[in-house]
Amino acid sequence: MRPAAERLAQLLGHFLPGPLPVRVRAWDGSQTGPSNAPLVTLRSPDALRRLLWQPGELGLAEAYVTGDLDVEGDLAHALSHAGRHSRDRPATRPGPAGMAAAAALAVGLGVAGPPPRRPDGRARLTGSLHSTSRDRAAISHHYDLSNDFYALLLDESMAYSCAYWTRPDDPDYTLADAQRDKLDLICRKLALRAGDRLLDVGCGWGSLTIHAARHYETRVTAVTLSRAQHDFVTRRAAREHVTDLVDVQLRHWQHIDGGGYDAAAAIEMGEHVGDAEYPAFATRLHDALRPEGRLLIQQMSRGARAPGGGTFVETYIAPDMHMRPVGRTVDLLETAGLEVRSTESLREHYATTIDAWRATLEHRWNDVEDLVGETTGRVWRLYLAGASLAFAEHRMGVDQILAVRPTREGKSAMPATPARWYTPVSPS
Repeated sequence: MRPAAERLAQLLGHFLPGPLPVRVRAWDGSQTGPSNAPLVTLRSPDALRRLLWQPGELGLAEAYVTGDLDVEGDLAHALSHAGRHSRDRPATRPGPAGMAAAAALAVGLGVAGPPPRRPDGRARLTGSLHSTSRDRAAISHHYDLSNDFYALLLDESMAYSCAYWTRPDDPDYTLADAQRDKLDLICRKLALRAGDRLLDVGCGWGSLTIHAARHYETRVTAVTLSRAQHDFVTRRAAREHVTDLVDVQLRHWQHIDGGGYDAAAAIEMGEHVGDAEYPAFATRLHDALRPEGRLLIQQMSRGARAPGGGTFVETYIAPDMHMRPVGRTVDLLETAGLEVRSTESLREHYATTIDAWRATLEHRWNDVEDLVGETTGRVWRLYLAGASLAFAEHRMGVDQILAVRPTREGKSAMPATPARWYTPVSPS
């Protein structure tokens, strides 16, 4: 019988024009494809059977996370290489004779058969899109994986958002330094002072909340839908001796009470709001601020013609997320009565941040497997590799948007220039 790799090359040749985009090692040890391309190992016919039952991105992703398919070397490099090939030479659908020949090859390889068992970890949401209960379930799916897991992945600030790399070429400059610089930049843009009231919507594990309270003596109302995060930030505020400055609330953004805040922030939380709900979200933020109060949105975006997260991310990582071009978000904020004063792209900063998380994941891989299991670890390895590429290749972006609620007379109290934002002043 001919080696499996030879028959695989013939099968794939019915769908992929030109040479294979990667080198393939089949389950019998035989290999095919360019010798200088990334090496992909198919451990069993189930790798292709998943694609038969679920063609496209999700089938490939599930083959990887189950271990039916593996990649030698850097996963992001292999994804980038294969992605360039697929864009240059998109897959085609053969005619009836070609499909019959492909089917015969698939049967001979053992690919045909019932669908393989799906891996654990798919989001299972019910109810109306962006209802309070469904949003709570979506947030819980992603953020309640385990506080201990995120502590393994993130730096000590527990900032799960794009850092600000002011000294990227300095070998002694770490992710923790870049996250601190991001938090300080936000506080400077918001012009926080002792006694100010800050509303932190979607506070995560409290990185901005604690930083603003400790270093700027700001009174912070921190809002989250995640029970695990609520409890974590509450304990953290006590440990950091800022309980008198921090009020952690477990609630939906729609149920935020009161107003008169000097500043508000939503750091990579707006992606979870939903497209139809975003106008109401922007209005709620406007109404929470006093006149001349400032708002800092840090939010992921997508290009006008570029996809956002994709089916794998939506299924396994962050269900019900919505991203739009940054200009559309600016329009929604201004329609709500806010005046946008600055937008700053951090796209390249995010690729660097995610690569730091990827390095930590690999360095602590044994701990990750012990804590969440190999399948979940492989989900995150694939997610982070794909996310890094999405930002590096300009398929996704992330931006800081600074807005103000002007007075009725149009006053904003904004500085004449943004120079002070980029001149670090040691916080108290």
